[in-house]
Amino acid sequence: MSEEKEVKKDYSADSIQALEGMEHVRMRPSMYIGDVGVRGLHHLVYEVVDNSIDEALAGYCDHIEVTMLPNDGIRVKDNGRGIPVAIHKKEGVSALEVVMTKIGAGGKFDKDSYKVSGGLHGVGVSCVNALSSKLIATVHRDGKFYEQEYSRGKILAPVEEKGSSDYRGTIVEFYPDDQIFDAREYNYDTLATRMRELAFLNKGITIILTDEREKDEEGNFPTETFKSERGLAEFVEFLDGTRERLIEDVISLETDKTGVPVEVAMVYNVSYSENIHSYVNNINTHEGGTHLTGFRRGLTNTLKKYAEGSGMLDKLKFEISGDDFREGLTAIISVKVAEPQFEGQTKTKLGNREVSAPVSQAVSEALADYLEEHPNDAKRIVEKVILAAQARHAARKAREMVQRKSPMGGVGLPGKLADCASKDPSESEIYLVEGDSAGGTAKQGRDRHFQAIMPLRGKILNVEKAMRHKIFDNEEIKNIYTALGVRVGTEEDANALNMEKLRYHKIIIMCDADVDGSHIQTLIMTFFFRYMRELIENGYLYIATPPLYLVKKGKNAEYAWSDKDRDALIADLKGAGSESSVHVQRYKGLGEMNAEQLWDTTMSPENRTLRQVTIESATEADRIFSMLMGDEVPPRREFIERNAKYANIDV
Repeated sequence: MSEEKEVKKDYSADSIQALEGMEHVRMRPSMYIGDVGVRGLHHLVYEVVDNSIDEALAGYCDHIEVTMLPNDGIRVKDNGRGIPVAIHKKEGVSALEVVMTKIGAGGKFDKDSYKVSGGLHGVGVSCVNALSSKLIATVHRDGKFYEQEYSRGKILAPVEEKGSSDYRGTIVEFYPDDQIFDAREYNYDTLATRMRELAFLNKGITIILTDEREKDEEGNFPTETFKSERGLAEFVEFLDGTRERLIEDVISLETDKTGVPVEVAMVYNVSYSENIHSYVNNINTHEGGTHLTGFRRGLTNTLKKYAEGSGMLDKLKFEISGDDFREGLTAIISVKVAEPQFEGQTKTKLGNREVSAPVSQAVSEALADYLEEHPNDAKRIVEKVILAAQARHAARKAREMVQRKSPMGGVGLPGKLADCASKDPSESEIYLVEGDSAGGTAKQGRDRHFQAIMPLRGKILNVEKAMRHKIFDNEEIKNIYTALGVRVGTEEDANALNMEKLRYHKIIIMCDADVDGSHIQTLIMTFFFRYMRELIENGYLYIATPPLYLVKKGKNAEYAWSDKDRDALIADLKGAGSESSVHVQRYKGLGEMNAEQLWDTTMSPENRTLRQVTIESATEADRIFSMLMGDEVPPRREFIERNAKYANIDV
């Protein structure tokens, strides 16, 4: 008690820390970039590139180069106006220094400089500077070029004029700080996905991504150029490239008649899923918002009016819902808003009310014109809408079967589920295990207090190619729903889950480490992505990683999770005496391990490695799942041939 009183006594005005902006970024980096893991690391690149995109939106830049450097560095070069270097009147130092070292400084806050800017928080390049062990800013402007170097947000020397230059633009080279980030290795595919996305969203801009960390087999650095002449129409074609089209043409529009620039592209395919992605100022609004509401209203009202006028709905005995009009639809909505207001849990839901009407009006006009000019396509769309409505009614009956009550009045849990003792979802986890044999071993090896086991018989239904009522009628999928405790979505929102009823906060897919196991993993992930995406977005879905090999020599035994680990273990054990030879056992399946081995390697929280399933890019995940699980074989074969050596799918 005396120590506690002493602490309170010493609490005075001097105890309050008034942190400067850059210091606060370093102390609380997650507030500014989301986290200090892989996602936050890549966010640094996006912040710098956003500055160049803002120059492009203002009409001053059309060429951006992003280079991945050795030692975890990144260089971003553009041909914009170049950050001003003259003395800032208020701060008394170069404007470049102000932009690089003051949180919230920059031209995007001046409406005369930028009408629209990307980025969520406006922290920009100064935040990147604060979180970099080294940053070099080079500005080419007015026939000269200037340079300034920083370390962890602090200037190392004043801005220096380095010589004359015929170039115009800004170059930012930075190296993420190892005191901040858990990992500092950039992923080429992650950056390529975002650069491709930016090129589609900002047509006419050339973005070049180069990886200078390692040369390819031909002695060149891997490089890709992203440029789109048709913008969102090309984006939709790229996303829908692995699906069979219902209509030939992409329906697209671009207008700013109401003062809100609106760009929309959409196409119908023969699939049963709705794939709509929305953007505001190049930000992917995962949670939708007023622009998405406007799009849906315009689409539904226009299609419904056309369908009723055609007489094709006369024989239907029930109302058609908005969902029916969006089945098999792939669409991109992009709006540019001067002062976007973001809401929602992750601040990616647009709240500006003035945006809804312009989007709705633009979609209505463009769609009405298309339907009038393409009667055959219009007929095919309406026929698909009618089929979707009939399937929805069949799905309602299947939903009721999934959620039927047990004789005791509660929700009946599947008979195959070996539940855990704990009723606290935050500490409970469920293993979805391939096969009854492995499920039996897992039941013996688990910790019954917090680990539940749910064996799955064979391969679950491929939801990418199945109608909704067939999905809810599938026994394994019904068992997953009831085991997790969540409901099947309502008619109003097919993907709505009652998350408060979720019984486990770790849902772990555990399959054999072979081709069939990988296929089952992908089938299950496709199901969660299409029908339980909220669980992935909340970080509840994981993949277990059982070992591939057991390497033994005498009494020494070690597990290996890759061929490289196996070879290293063999070399180590061979060098440890010569009393016996080294034996290698390849685990073809989970059933080859006993309960103790499965616990030690794959289920024990102290030893196991779980891979969390995350969605870095919703559009890329959508494209990959449709490619892997859809009908088109050539794109799938090409993907597998290109990625086979990695034996991993990053969504």
